[in-house]
Amino acid sequence: MAVLRQEAGPEEVGLDAGALERLDRHFARRVDEGRLPGFLVAVARGGRVAHLTAYGARDIAAGLPVESDTLWRIYSMTKPVTSVGALILMEEGRLSLDDPVGRHLPAFAEPRVYESGSGDRVRTRPASGPLLVRHLMTHTAGLTFAFYQAHPVDALYRAAGLESSVLPGSDLAGTTEVYASLPLQFDPGTQWNYSVASNVLGRIIEVVSGQPLDAYLTERIFRPLGMTDAGFEVSDEQAVRLAELYGEPDDGGIQPIPGLPLRGRPRFLSGSGGMVASAHDMHRFMELLRRRGELDGTRLLAPETVDLMTRNHLPGGADLRAFGSRPAHDEPGNEGVGFGLGVSVVIDPSRTQAPSGLGTYGWSGVATTTFWVDPGRDLTVQFYTQVRPRSSHTVFRDLKRLAHETVAR
Repeated sequence: MAVLRQEAGPEEVGLDAGALERLDRHFARRVDEGRLPGFLVAVARGGRVAHLTAYGARDIAAGLPVESDTLWRIYSMTKPVTSVGALILMEEGRLSLDDPVGRHLPAFAEPRVYESGSGDRVRTRPASGPLLVRHLMTHTAGLTFAFYQAHPVDALYRAAGLESSVLPGSDLAGTTEVYASLPLQFDPGTQWNYSVASNVLGRIIEVVSGQPLDAYLTERIFRPLGMTDAGFEVSDEQAVRLAELYGEPDDGGIQPIPGLPLRGRPRFLSGSGGMVASAHDMHRFMELLRRRGELDGTRLLAPETVDLMTRNHLPGGADLRAFGSRPAHDEPGNEGVGFGLGVSVVIDPSRTQAPSGLGTYGWSGVATTTFWVDPGRDLTVQFYTQVRPRSSHTVFRDLKRLAHETVAR
């Protein structure tokens, strides 16, 4: 086990200690008011951790505090890790962004697109072109999530038993076959719709590498980077450090969500959201990206590959709101933000909801976890709690504003 530690004083790296204190107070107030169980926030400049705060409880009922070695369900922060796994295969010539998905997963060889109707009366047509690996990595594949409830195809996902994105009792291979049996919402490459695409990408990694996704990511990413706690399962030894997961009941506050112990290897290895990690693990991963593919003498990707991953790939320089599949993505927080290969990318800071540097990239998880790398300021930020909100909240927006204010020079 490795633990994240503060390595420098804020002033040494050009951060404002007073602004960092304001950031801590803001989120401590949320904990004290019962809106968060606890949190961990880490801010690094030039790769050196200059601010690390753990506050509140990782398990309220047990009276266990958040500590620097606490383990977190990072959910969709798994997606950038899966993307790096795919990019490693691409550098080896075993996979290409322009590979048809059907080359590796034959069930996707002849995708069909929704045309009209609903339920048993849905009409479809052949897609205008093949579904490509790049469409999976940019979430322009035409796939969706069952929980959106905004399109007839979303309803087809629910009818197929995909409410939680996985077919109950199935594995990654079986679930992706079900995805392939359902129509796409739109022709590949024509819109942005956040979806189960990273699960399909994870299955491609399995097929191309010949390894289960967890074994592949451990061998090619976690072990080389020293991400000692990262993975898809929690051992008995790790379990005491895993933060309890909470939700927001209708009457306010937070309460535990039962049934998510994460003990033992899961049948379904989700490239979209299956990982558990510590702040140390994700600091190592962020450093790999910040340093453009190399860390402590270990190179996983070429600098040009990281540059490709972290630039906007939406056509015409569009942002998520303009290119998004509405109404699911028609929200102010998507203005000025494009999408790369598994990460969001700030393309117009003047239009972002919270202050952001041009080229800032990262991603978040549904249990209110997030990370980002700001290349212009050489700043990395990560934040963890374990609350699945009923609706959108201001945690990420407030965090970005407060973190932006910490840069003094």
